[in-house]
Amino acid sequence: MLTVTKVSRDRLDIELSGAMGADAMRDGLDQLIEKSQDITQGKMLYRISDFEMPTMGALAVEFQQMPKLFSLLGKFDKCAVLSDMAWIRTAAEIEGAVIPSLEIKSFPLASVQAAEDWLAGGSAQQDSEEDEEENFPV
Repeated sequence: MLTVTKVSRDRLDIELSGAMGADAMRDGLDQLIEKSQDITQGKMLYRISDFEMPTMGALAVEFQQMPKLFSLLGKFDKCAVLSDMAWIRTAAEIEGAVIPSLEIKSFPLASVQAAEDWLAGGSAQQDSEEDEEENFPV
């Protein structure tokens, strides 16, 4: 399931969990595009829990929407990704490194407050030992 909530004029919260078929992907991406229309210098809080690979139909829908999704990149400055899966956090930070206009920082799922603080412009101090253990290179 992909749920998009507009929290404020410049912030979206996105939640991804469980299995994702073509209809769920289409609905979720339509919500994302619609709710992003008037956003500038936006922020995203992206929670990924209970992740399952999307179906082939869902991936096809995502590829069809790619041009619209790429146009959203200029609307957002920061994205905090929350997940308990180290490989997802690593992938998110790599994605942030290759998209120069979007700063992406990842956090363990329980570190909601640190992610919120970082999005608000504060520092993202995490328990460094916990971060090192959970976010090992893959």
